[in-house]
Amino acid sequence: MSAFIRRLLDPRTLPIVVTIALFALLFGFGSFMYTGFGSLQVLLGLLVDNSFLLIVAIGTTFVILSGGIDLSVGAVVAFTTIVCAVFAEHLHWPIWAVAPLVLAIGAAYGAAMGALIHYLRLQPFIVTLAGMFLARGACFLVTTQSITIDEHSFHAVASYSLPIGSGTLNAGALIALVTLAIAIYVAHFTRFGRNVYALGGNEKSALLMGLPVARTKIGVYALGGLCSALGGLVFTLYVLSGYGLQGQGMELDAIAASVIGGTLLTGGVGYIVGSVFGVGVLGTIQTLITFDGTLSSWWTRIVIGALLCVFCLLQRVIERQAARRKSNGSGLGHTAAGDGKKQDIGDEQGDTAPLGLRARLTRLPRLLG
Repeated sequence: MSAFIRRLLDPRTLPIVVTIALFALLFGFGSFMYTGFGSLQVLLGLLVDNSFLLIVAIGTTFVILSGGIDLSVGAVVAFTTIVCAVFAEHLHWPIWAVAPLVLAIGAAYGAAMGALIHYLRLQPFIVTLAGMFLARGACFLVTTQSITIDEHSFHAVASYSLPIGSGTLNAGALIALVTLAIAIYVAHFTRFGRNVYALGGNEKSALLMGLPVARTKIGVYALGGLCSALGGLVFTLYVLSGYGLQGQGMELDAIAASVIGGTLLTGGVGYIVGSVFGVGVLGTIQTLITFDGTLSSWWTRIVIGALLCVFCLLQRVIERQAARRKSNGSGLGHTAAGDGKKQDIGDEQGDTAPLGLRARLTRLPRLLG
């Protein structure tokens, strides 16, 4: 039992434990305050309404774990909706043909930003900010109007639902669950995932260990772009339209979900499953405000901002505690080593002093004689 508690209080797992407890507390509060809030449909509705954000947050979590940041995900989502709408309505492509195209575009876009970041030694913030402007501007080069999708295959996939008890999951939620399962496997059971954690922990150390830093960094941003495009595809199924202003602020929601989910902003620490509960916390707050009916929707942003500050402070406190514990441990070792060295010197002096005294006593009769 004590080992389990120590595991929960470990600096690497404490943030996600707090997030899970916060999600349970918020959902329990809503179930107590509002009739019907604790139903299975509401719980599954959190996944249905935030499936696209969960997919984007998974990609963002990988990028943050590697020690980077990606501000272009919201614009890539919007560009994906535009591409889907244009190809579906103007060229009459089915979703099966459009999906591989947009996923390839998203992965290539992310890989290009990763290559710029690594080979030109540019800051991820600047490169992805430029990527955000580029993708958002490309949306309005294609069209400035909203395009409604009437293509049959898009409607068929969007209308699919899987009954689960008293609730249902749509196609977007199922895609999000499959993406989550693959992401957990990649992060924790593959060499690429271990390289991502090592890169986020210390890039120079990862390079000295012979890890493929360039390939890993480019791969991480390609994965982030792929998740953004997939999130955009799911978002297109959710709204069945394409517009250049969609996805505004989604990059900040994805970062907030990742941080609230326990991922350290400096990289190297975090869990993919934490992003699920981070998205769940954001969705629960919004659902609570909807059930209340008297509060403005902007309270969602206010509460999320406050939670983000609290979790950043929590991360800082955990970092300091870990650093203090590490320094205390090394300090004790250093002191013990110093004391041992002093003791050895004292022993040597104690051994040599009698020898010097005996030598002088043996010389004394000769001098007197």
